[in-house]
Amino acid sequence: METPPIGNRAAPSEAPVVHYLQQTWETAARLRASDIHFEPFENFYRVRLRVDGVLQEISPPPFEFKEQIASRIKVLSRLDIAEKRLPQDGRMNVGLKNSQRLNLRISTLPTLFGEKMVVRILSSDLAKLNLDHLGYDPVDKQKVLDAIQKTHGMILVTGPTGSGKSQSLYACLNLLNRAEVNIATVEDPSEIQLPGINQVNVKERIGLNFATSLRAFLRQDPDILMVGEIRDHETADIAMKASQTGHLVLSTLHTQDAPSALIRLRNMGVATYNLASSISLISAQRLVRRLCVHCRQPAIVSGQCLKELGLQSFSEQPAPQHHFYAAQGCSQCHKGYWGRIGLFQVMPITAALQHLILHNASRHELSAQAEKEGVCTLRHAGILKASMGITSLAEVLAHTDVT
Repeated sequence: METPPIGNRAAPSEAPVVHYLQQTWETAARLRASDIHFEPFENFYRVRLRVDGVLQEISPPPFEFKEQIASRIKVLSRLDIAEKRLPQDGRMNVGLKNSQRLNLRISTLPTLFGEKMVVRILSSDLAKLNLDHLGYDPVDKQKVLDAIQKTHGMILVTGPTGSGKSQSLYACLNLLNRAEVNIATVEDPSEIQLPGINQVNVKERIGLNFATSLRAFLRQDPDILMVGEIRDHETADIAMKASQTGHLVLSTLHTQDAPSALIRLRNMGVATYNLASSISLISAQRLVRRLCVHCRQPAIVSGQCLKELGLQSFSEQPAPQHHFYAAQGCSQCHKGYWGRIGLFQVMPITAALQHLILHNASRHELSAQAEKEGVCTLRHAGILKASMGITSLAEVLAHTDVT
């Protein structure tokens, strides 16, 4: 059942709170925010929006509203308003003036001075996302397309929290979602509903975890499985075996780059022969802000400076200087940026890499072999986008490492 829009059935004493929240939803939608943070402190109340990955403050409500705001959000998301000692999670829908509706995921956290509420805005665009929207270059995009067209094997997407892993998985699922295949996903939690795909939310408190769900999936005649995250040896082992028995498996890991994913799985206790025979492709990624095309300003960076930053391939080019763009800021953007784009390190598992995996190669050895095969680092991928004026050098350096 859908949650009624904010403003319905509000008591007179709640009207200012209802009005403030409605304004907050409208502002968040207008600025394309991904999250809203309601944060109580001892002497003040702070409200922040995360826009293009960066938190920014907006006008807060009166300090005395903090309890009412928490209660109002909990009522609308069907949470226990009497429970203020434990974290809770819920969902709700709210209506906007333009007849648009926002699907919101709620997380509460008891802090020293009241309940902090974080509201994640779940974009319905994920249900229509494809690889062209993410920022893959044509070569890397083709590598991903080749991998997801296989009938078996494992595809891993890696990166820290907030690097866009879910978007990449949903984009792949959208391409794979056809009437002739059975697709099942287990997530913690599902960010968006995908028609035609069987989605399961993890519920650890009743024993429904990733491993349990995977076992159940394998009795449901699946073709394609998506595991929100591989967190332990048990989940990894089941997923690997599924990928070896005629199933395509998609999942994520939290690692800094693609070669590190192999080391992480090995440290979990996954046998090297399973790694070598199961994994088809690993894609590491980051999200960086796009420069505003209306106000970006040219910036010249010398080859010597690039060399000092570890960008030898650029510094060795004949030109003594290389042109980039820097953020400026105008009425059309947020401090010089508008939207985000992905940086990708797409590493297919070739015969040479399989040989190294079987011989317990180090991350450095795996990275060196991948580079020989034309796999660029995240830093290099970022510099390519910066040199095209898509993002700034500052963004690339902030979100990638030299190695």
